[in-house]
Amino acid sequence: MAKGSGLPFESRKKSKATFSKAPSPDDTGRKSAAKQQKSAAAKQGAIPEVVSRRMVSRMAVCAGVPTLLGLTTFPVSYVIVQHHWFSLPHVVVVLVSLGWFGLGALGLSYGVISASWDEAQAGSWLGIAEFRTNFGRIVDSWQTRKSPKSGT
Repeated sequence: MAKGSGLPFESRKKSKATFSKAPSPDDTGRKSAAKQQKSAAAKQGAIPEVVSRRMVSRMAVCAGVPTLLGLTTFPVSYVIVQHHWFSLPHVVVVLVSLGWFGLGALGLSYGVISASWDEAQAGSWLGIAEFRTNFGRIVDSWQTRKSPKSGT
């Protein structure tokens, strides 16, 4: 997919939607057309189901594994100390646990950004190329929002 092409759920230039006068209750044809317009407008900014599932599965792995390791740090360190295998300072146990939880928090972001945002492409196993592409899109979006508007 070309870098300049937009995805279905990416925001476009801010534009005010123009709505016609609300249809009368007896005119069912206009009423259903208005519902379809609202439905299409709501779906325009939605993330496709395939992409959403891809993101959730990556988030579960990238955040779940470090979080589980953070949760097992205390019981494992307790067993190590109780069996006198070696001495563990309390600070080390807390820092290791915090490190795992921190990696879990970063894993949430990496899971979303490393998933392929293209419905037709599944993406790679690690998602490094997808991360670069999607992070570039995010940075471009930030820069366009930050740049001063011309003519204002």
